[in-house]
Amino acid sequence: MADIFLYFIALVILYSFAKHFLLRIQNLPPSPFPCLPVIGHLYLLKKPLFRTLAKIADRHGSIVFLQFGCRPVVVVSSPSAAEECLSKNDIIFASRPRLMVGKHIGNNHRSLSWSPYGDHWRNLRRIASIEILSTSRLQMLSNIRVDEVRSLMRKLVDFQDKPVELWTVIFELTLNVMTRMIAGKRFYGANVADVEEARRFQASLLELQKLNAATNYGDFLPWLKSKKLEQRMIECQRTREGLFLALIEQSRRKMKSDNTTGRKNTMIEVLLSLQESEPEYYTDKMIANLVLVLLTAGTETTSNTLEWALSLLLNHPEVMEKARKEIENVVGLERLIEESDLPKLSYLRGIISETMRMYPPVPLLLPHESTEDCTVGGYRIPAETLLFINVWAIQNDPKVWEDPRKFKPERFEGVEGTGRDGFKLMPFGSGRRACPGDGLALRMVGFTLGSLIQCFEWEKIEEETVDITEGIGLTMPKAVPLQAKCRPWPAMIKLLSQL
Repeated sequence: MADIFLYFIALVILYSFAKHFLLRIQNLPPSPFPCLPVIGHLYLLKKPLFRTLAKIADRHGSIVFLQFGCRPVVVVSSPSAAEECLSKNDIIFASRPRLMVGKHIGNNHRSLSWSPYGDHWRNLRRIASIEILSTSRLQMLSNIRVDEVRSLMRKLVDFQDKPVELWTVIFELTLNVMTRMIAGKRFYGANVADVEEARRFQASLLELQKLNAATNYGDFLPWLKSKKLEQRMIECQRTREGLFLALIEQSRRKMKSDNTTGRKNTMIEVLLSLQESEPEYYTDKMIANLVLVLLTAGTETTSNTLEWALSLLLNHPEVMEKARKEIENVVGLERLIEESDLPKLSYLRGIISETMRMYPPVPLLLPHESTEDCTVGGYRIPAETLLFINVWAIQNDPKVWEDPRKFKPERFEGVEGTGRDGFKLMPFGSGRRACPGDGLALRMVGFTLGSLIQCFEWEKIEEETVDITEGIGLTMPKAVPLQAKCRPWPAMIKLLSQL
């Protein structure tokens, strides 16, 4: 038995050395040693994955070649390498790998997030960018965001000097904004029309969050594919899709009864109007899956960003005070902040940019896949290689940013927009697969955060620094949900009482 074991160990060592030298001969990027038979480098992976991959990059360079079971993977962790992938080789890396989540949550790889690059994806992208998330469409639906943010302000008045779990109230806010924009309905809090429908909606979201945090090695080691996890994905998607197919039917009946031929009030109504001219393409299932992507992408990431921003502000009260003074100088004390004020609040924009730099909404961009051989950083990248862009590593790299782990909104002074500087800052990705909802996200985060700063004085629950440990998931939640106490600023009490 001992001889067999030693023979096995010798084979593993021989394989690892052969694999290592083969990579060098093929001019592939540097790779950690050893690469084990069957599992490759999966033994190296620990959560959170973006930190593990950043440590590997520190040792082996900003372009690293890994073997995740049966799949070759390249991880890039520098602005220059990211630019080569998403600019010079953008078309080559514009596709998505075929993964279990894309099959079952991504409508059999036909959703906006998981569709391969081609005519179908381009059309989905055009619809999202022009028909649904354009500046004019967002402005048309601004009253919903105002109504929901004002509703949150009223709710917080009732919590005066009591602990508030911020992520919960913010998540409910962003969900209600999105569902009202999509379907004209609220699913959380007061004024919920159908309690049972809301309960099923909330349960489906909770299940999706659990699935996003689940470990799935089946995409890399097919014989380890979990039938239980796969069935959970199938059931989750069936429930979510069914809920939205019902909402589409409700919207269709409403449009017929109202005989609306002019302005469309929701995203579903916009898509149903397109369905009238191209019913074969704009099927109910296609519409349901498109708005599901918008809902998923537009809620948890926005909520997390707001929670991180408030956590950082509570740890840096001088920054909070400076932001409040800016709002007071620009907006005054006679009215509440509006979305139209945001372009004039440069320091508030700096806070948002700095928050998304330190804690990007999606620390590892959704994986890309090369459709043909190409070159990145002088190395050969084979076709059908998964590409992970470690945005967190780039945006927290001391070679790219001075004092990257210090919260300094001032670093964005004098910078327009979100402060994106080439590929140093990519909170919404870049290239063809960049998030089309960045305009909505920035409006939502800016308007909500500005309202919370303007209306309330915030305090930590304990004297200690707010915990800023990252949690587990595709997005970047906090490991410990933020709790804080608030009370209205005296100058705001009258305005808040009128809401």
